Amino acid sequence: MYSTTTSLLDSGRCSEPAPKRSRFGEPQKFLPVVFVAFTIAFLFCSYIHNHIIPLLQLGRPAGKVDESTRTRGIVEFVVFLFLTTMLVICYVRCILTHPGEIPENDAQWDTHASDKHFPSDWAPMALQEMKKTGERRHCKWCGKYKPDRCHHCRVCKSCILKMDHHCPWIYNCVGFANYKYFFLLLHYSVLATHLITWSMLESVKRCIDEPDATPFTMMFLTFFTETLCFFLMALTTAFFWFHVMLTSRAMTTIEYCEKSMPKKDSERTGYETSVYDLGFAGNLRAVLGDNPLLWFVPCSRPSGDGLNFISDETRLTKDLESGKGIRRRTHQKTQRPPRPLPGSDGVHHGSYFSSMNYGSTMPR
Repeated sequence: MYSTTTSLLDSGRCSEPAPKRSRFGEPQKFLPVVFVAFTIAFLFCSYIHNHIIPLLQLGRPAGKVDESTRTRGIVEFVVFLFLTTMLVICYVRCILTHPGEIPENDAQWDTHASDKHFPSDWAPMALQEMKKTGERRHCKWCGKYKPDRCHHCRVCKSCILKMDHHCPWIYNCVGFANYKYFFLLLHYSVLATHLITWSMLESVKRCIDEPDATPFTMMFLTFFTETLCFFLMALTTAFFWFHVMLTSRAMTTIEYCEKSMPKKDSERTGYETSVYDLGFAGNLRAVLGDNPLLWFVPCSRPSGDGLNFISDETRLTKDLESGKGIRRRTHQKTQRPPRPLPGSDGVHHGSYFSSMNYGSTMPR
């Protein structure tokens, strides 16, 4: 049986992996990045020129300066510089940080190497996401088995660890290694756009109340900046709170979309369930890092390797220990068959996790 399985794997399923491509090998895909950089630069310059400088009252005689207005201008300028600096750092790190991929030259994940040593349905004990047949998920383009939460990105031509989505605005995928930077990018974008939108209302009112004293160019740029920033504020705020919800529930965008799709038996597992749930504080640590003092600093990535997400603190493990039915609580509908251990001469030794119906079925 083992030789038959091996021949089937060699003949069809495990095709040769496609050659790896350079991450930035398509310059035309930098156009969205250039557009975002231009937008950031425009908003920065327009806010400084049309709002901050009038508040600072530069060039006025000392006796005609409103000190409270100047103080407010200085405070807004310092806060705006800080938010913009953090936003730019997070944006650059999102672009340059690889989201994570399956290790190279590792027999545990290489389909060709694994087929020579392990049966087709063998998998690491903590692996959750399996096919309905009980076999491990694999990528026909990369020639590798997929860890939990890993998906192939056809744009990046690679399997991404804990893939959330592909973002053309950063010319990169959002995954395990750069999700914190993406989350903080949204966070500082929301703060910066809210600051511009609400503080510039004073400048908009000044343009309306004093049309003769305001140059047309300044009036146009003030109105345009306010309108553009209001649109970006609404967009980024909604997107940020969506990711706050995902983070609090230990989900990725892909997992959220998969749970929202109706199943064949007309059941839905509900958005609140995730086998990787660590509790609210644990879910935050899994994204922002172990040190709360560095949660809002674009450094100190979360611990882990992006290959295994099951620990003693996950909801699935606690449910197993308390004897709850995992079949009802997760999206698995087919129990994984018992797997023979390597070199066991066909004798099946059901693992602890298999005997407890520990796996979950994924469509990929």
